[in-house]
Amino acid sequence: MSSQSNPSEVKYQSGGKSGRARMLISCPDRSGIVAAVSHFLYEHGANIVQSDQYTMDPEGGMFFIRFEFDLNDLEKELPVLVEDFARVADRFDMKWHTFRASRKKRLAVFVSKEDHCLLELLWQWKAGDLDADISMVISNHPDMRELVESFGIAYHHIPVTAATKAEAERKQLEVVADKADIVVLARYMQIISPKFIEQFPNRIINIHHSFLPAFVGGKPYAQAYTRGVKIIGATAHYVTEELDGGPIIEQDVQRVSHRDNVDDLKRIGRTIERVVLARAVKWHIEDRVIVHNNKTVVFN
Repeated sequence: MSSQSNPSEVKYQSGGKSGRARMLISCPDRSGIVAAVSHFLYEHGANIVQSDQYTMDPEGGMFFIRFEFDLNDLEKELPVLVEDFARVADRFDMKWHTFRASRKKRLAVFVSKEDHCLLELLWQWKAGDLDADISMVISNHPDMRELVESFGIAYHHIPVTAATKAEAERKQLEVVADKADIVVLARYMQIISPKFIEQFPNRIINIHHSFLPAFVGGKPYAQAYTRGVKIIGATAHYVTEELDGGPIIEQDVQRVSHRDNVDDLKRIGRTIERVVLARAVKWHIEDRVIVHNNKTVVFN
């Protein structure tokens, strides 16, 4: 892919404004798309404060664009805008979504025994850098209850064994039902079933402790050490039925050497994992990600 990015001159401002909305669009590329959408928003009294676009190929490829705009009396006027936009969308064969910037997304964070990714999310949430509501933490171990509850967040301990996995997942779905918009797997060391994934399509974000597609599955640091790699990394991706094969949102790496053993790789990797997962969650909650096939376009 080659990017054609045209961010507006107006800088993005964090979505606390009650009158701000976002629109994500994907469609076959052709002339007139930007003009049509911009004119439509103007006609409906919207003031565009940011736009960012990308085309896979101007000659018949897919086109993606993200708008942020302010609209007076948003609660009343946005439904009208959405209904009227269908005419523009049909004309260009668009897939599109609108979001209210002030409507914070609710996160359910799943975790096992390692706390570093969870802590990064909690710290950023506490500092106001993660513009979401962490509605709950769910774990198959009781270890982090005191930590999580010290932030005033509900903690649900749901043990998982091979014999009880189906029942445990039923309980998990019951807990998150109507209380979470996104599920974040912050080093949750259990495989999620297709039934669970169906409830949150492209809304389950996992952190895998390797630079995918290298070292899929369990013990990736041990795999990396055995292979003698000189770079390790971490990958945040949406969860699909293919293990560690979902659309990638963010990745990062760090150099290592022959002097580093498996424990060293794990220690170095923890920092990468924390940062990569937090970035991916932040971009998702700010409506900066469009999924196309098994790839993502990230307007960051």
